[in-house]
Amino acid sequence: MYEVNRSVIIVKPRQPFVDWLLGLPFEIDADEVNLVNLRRDSNALLVPAIEDYDDLRAVLKQRWPDIFEAELADWCADDTLWPEKRTQNLFSQWFEIELSSVLTDLCDEPLEREAYDDIELPDAE
Repeated sequence: MYEVNRSVIIVKPRQPFVDWLLGLPFEIDADEVNLVNLRRDSNALLVPAIEDYDDLRAVLKQRWPDIFEAELADWCADDTLWPEKRTQNLFSQWFEIELSSVLTDLCDEPLEREAYDDIELPDAE
């Protein structure tokens, strides 16, 4: 076992995010896309090692726009359908952030990284 010099934040959707998803103008299976299912398997993000909630607030203050856009892009590539005014307050209404301050690697294999490809969104006409 190895302790990793990172912490984990888990981005848990709240009902307003689900409501936005179900309001998108394309077919979404409401039996599959619901709050219970989305919270059961949420995105987890590695962040610099965090010791307390003040550190978490500092990370979120800096990175909430990136996290918000990544969550929206996971479901809808058309950014014209995203909320026009994305604020930190709206982010907090749509997502709960859980913190796991200690990350332990139980694997013997080395950790591998792959660059995240930026999503190229079509130009709005």
